[in-house]
Amino acid sequence: MLKKILVSTTAVALMSGAAFAGSSTVNGAVGGAATGAILGGPAGAAVGGAAGAVAGTLLAPPPPKVVTYVREAPAPSDTVVIEEKVAVGQPLPQTVVVTPVPEDPKYAYAVVNDQRVIVEPSSRKVIQIVN
Repeated sequence: MLKKILVSTTAVALMSGAAFAGSSTVNGAVGGAATGAILGGPAGAAVGGAAGAVAGTLLAPPPPKVVTYVREAPAPSDTVVIEEKVAVGQPLPQTVVVTPVPEDPKYAYAVVNDQRVIVEPSSRKVIQIVN
């Protein structure tokens, strides 16, 4: 009984914090903690919260100025087509050339399969597909 109360209290406390925070890290932590609490009790909540925070941070959307830059940047002269589906969270193949965003080198972009994508340069993971 005490475990259920502790888990419920923890989940409510974490969820109320998420209501006031607009951060992907907090939302990821809350989701991970709730899932971990259901599966593994208080210890699961701690582990799930940490894992969710990391996942939320990694896929945080880029700032609007980066999205605008990528949307308006001239398209490369060569068309890049790959067989794999381009998806958020998945890395681009090494054959795809990514171009750093000059104003914010934490981000890079590429045009693949006629889609503009924003990527994290070191891992080449797609952060956002720009329409």
